Amino acid sequence: MSGLKVSNGRPYPLGATYDGKGVNFALFSAHATKVELCLFNQSGSEEISRYTIPSSENNIWHIYLEGAKPGTVYGYRVYGPYNPLMGQRFNHNKLLIDPYGRKLVGTLIWNKAIFGYDVDSPDKDLSFSELDSAPYVPKSVVVDDNDYDWEDDASPNYDLSSSIIYETHLRGATKLSPFLPDSKRGTFAGFSDDSTINYLKHLGVTAVEFLPIHAFFGNRHKRGYVIDNYWGYESFSFFAPEQSYLSGGDISEIRDMVKKMHAHGLEVILDVVYNHTGEGNQLGPTLCYRGIDNQSYYILNSENKRYYVDTTGCGASFNLQNHIVLKLVMDSLRYWVEKMHVDGFRFDLATTLCRRNGNYSQDSGFLYAVSQDEVLQKVKLIAEPWDVGFGGYQVGNFLPGWVEWNDKYRDNVRRFWKGDQYQIAELASRLTGSSDLFNHNNRSIFSSVNFVTAHDGFTLYDLVSYNGKHNSANGEDNRDGNNSNWSWNSGAEGETDSRLVRINRRDRAKAMLATLMLSFGTPMVVFGDEFYRTQMGNNNPYCQDNAITWVTWEGISAEQKQLISYFRKLVRLRKKLDIFKRNMFFTGAVVDNKGHKDLAWYKEDGKEFGSSDWHDGNRHSISYLVKDGDGFVLAIFNANYHEVQWKLPSNLIRGKWRLLLDSSGRFSEVEKLGGGRVISVPSWSVILIDIR
Repeated sequence: MSGLKVSNGRPYPLGATYDGKGVNFALFSAHATKVELCLFNQSGSEEISRYTIPSSENNIWHIYLEGAKPGTVYGYRVYGPYNPLMGQRFNHNKLLIDPYGRKLVGTLIWNKAIFGYDVDSPDKDLSFSELDSAPYVPKSVVVDDNDYDWEDDASPNYDLSSSIIYETHLRGATKLSPFLPDSKRGTFAGFSDDSTINYLKHLGVTAVEFLPIHAFFGNRHKRGYVIDNYWGYESFSFFAPEQSYLSGGDISEIRDMVKKMHAHGLEVILDVVYNHTGEGNQLGPTLCYRGIDNQSYYILNSENKRYYVDTTGCGASFNLQNHIVLKLVMDSLRYWVEKMHVDGFRFDLATTLCRRNGNYSQDSGFLYAVSQDEVLQKVKLIAEPWDVGFGGYQVGNFLPGWVEWNDKYRDNVRRFWKGDQYQIAELASRLTGSSDLFNHNNRSIFSSVNFVTAHDGFTLYDLVSYNGKHNSANGEDNRDGNNSNWSWNSGAEGETDSRLVRINRRDRAKAMLATLMLSFGTPMVVFGDEFYRTQMGNNNPYCQDNAITWVTWEGISAEQKQLISYFRKLVRLRKKLDIFKRNMFFTGAVVDNKGHKDLAWYKEDGKEFGSSDWHDGNRHSISYLVKDGDGFVLAIFNANYHEVQWKLPSNLIRGKWRLLLDSSGRFSEVEKLGGGRVISVPSWSVILIDIR
């Protein structure tokens, strides 16, 4: 590129920073011997100039190009020793993206050249590849972060007590929308369309949690994988968005979407993957971190540095114990809050981020860094509190201020509505915020993210329609995916014409949605469950970028639309109930001069649970009575095959009894509501009663 004036520049900020006159480039590498900055034409197809970076200050390589502007396309070549046995994997033949790059241009082409080693060599990664990868890899693009008018944008900033999270895949939710032009389907622009926004408002959810939107690629570099990763859990940039989600290539589409969602009272939460990258293990490609400084960015096996420590199951754990790598993650988080205005994050395999010398620690650098960060304290922080390493299961062990996915809630609720024995005692805890897990360190009752289904596993429809997974389409001989689904097909596997089976499925699905909305904690529902979306029994569709995972909006039946209306009713009901405004856990203590408790558990005979009742394996029904100001709320959960004659608590004879919810639609004894009266609670149903 002609007309540029070169100078040393400065080491910070990292990445490519435009100051109105030129661009400062800064790249961290503690072990490189030389770094080159390569500039390309607008498409990234042709290198037009190359500069040897003259300065390295405290392991930061930096250069300033006066006259360079936003839109400049670039990449790095990093020199150093190639000695995998010592953890060194430098290869200047590989063009590398900027870890701080805000935007990418070009697509990744699977070619031998993208690997740092000779893929045809019997020595595999111990060999050295002299092939130039530049023609086959995306390049970074200089962006002016300040060139956007946010107008009066403001986050809805809901308390967790008001939050209802809707987990969705940006592409899958809009790919088949009949209301969008082809150019917007599966993109940020499609999600910010009025048709999409209005549907979300119609449901009444408060936050959309997107599966990863950071730039990612598939699994084809891993042995045995032949198809791409659709979910996006193979991030290789923590700043640049996935290019295929941009309808016009302008990252302002993201800002437009966030601004519009905020204007309509919707929060935006990002599922972020900082625990590993798309470069995979030692046989993966060299696209960024591996080529810049493998020893710094990844945790190496101390006994053989050719290999990686992997607590993620994805090849190599990202090394947040390195202060510059931790800074990268923190800078990424702040970028998405400050420059993209997102409202929170869900951290994939969060335990890996918090490991210290191999073990999970509340004293980890990551948790300390987050806890003192003024920017991140303003947004929602959601942990997936496990990984696949030793001691990786840490549900309930994150710090105050965090909320956590609660898989114990998921499994127990599934088993209860499946009809399994010995579920009642645990269900009582799960319904009331899982105090056994979270009631410590003054944590909130909303610390538990309650969910019955998520992207990983069966949809709600499949949960009541399949006994086993059906993942043959994934090409792994049905070996992938979880075998412990706690599902029940109601008497027939998959699609059926049996009326009785279909009724049972519908009743249990509606009961599980009701249970979710009537549980204390933060509810999360996965997109499509509100209208019975199926993945045809596939409980691990990570690679299914097709009708298995896309929402077929035009195929929604009248029965499915009724379920949407039912879900809306549940959402409105939860929002109206003051009992879900409380922040602290229940104690079971007496709270008034009439002997009423803040929470009591009742049996079908109208009496409170005794110690022996909790251990009755054949018990499949329970109710909670919660004090609500001057009144009470009674919720009855009946997972029996038959209706149950239920005596209403006799100590509440006075007052007005009102039916708020019958999940089955079969309750016909409203006139019997009153203290001491006996009502027939339908099988597989949830009944909610207000008492004033």
